[in-house]
Amino acid sequence: MRPVRSIWLAGPEPWLPDAAAQAARQRALCIESGFTGLTPDPVPLASSADPELEARELYAARMARLRQADAGVVNLTPWRGPSADSGAAFEAGVLAGLGRPVFAYLNIPDEIHAEYVDRVEAMAGAQRDEAGVWRDGEGCRIEDFGLPEAVMLWAEARRLFVIVTDDVLHDLTGLELCLDALGLYAE
Repeated sequence: MRPVRSIWLAGPEPWLPDAAAQAARQRALCIESGFTGLTPDPVPLASSADPELEARELYAARMARLRQADAGVVNLTPWRGPSADSGAAFEAGVLAGLGRPVFAYLNIPDEIHAEYVDRVEAMAGAQRDEAGVWRDGEGCRIEDFGLPEAVMLWAEARRLFVIVTDDVLHDLTGLELCLDALGLYAE
């Protein structure tokens, strides 16, 4: 097993108005736990005459940093809908493909259900058909395993913590729990 020293921290944090401060808090928690936290830089505004080239350069730089990580902690908090940030989900997949252990957490407000299908129902509308299968407004089936996230994200995480909180975008309790679990894993 590869020693765990550096941890990639994936989630919606680069999009937050206080992204730099949140990344600093995350890295400080990693240091307290004996790890180096690798946080993505806040996503810059396209500023060149060739925004596609700029986006490809951002992708290449992020991929290079991902490859440096020994493990990942992924914030799967629903972002702009019932599911995790698509970039965080992609990064979890890259880490899994690299053979790195992935730990995850998701912050849920008290009024939103922790189960994925319940969030889809609440945020996008859904109902059961005559056979009892959950379907969205287009009639497409909704994954319903009673899990807090889609099977592919849930099953990859060595541990997935669900945190009920009033501050879904800033609560780092889940990160702390993942770091504790990583500490046990790395021993």
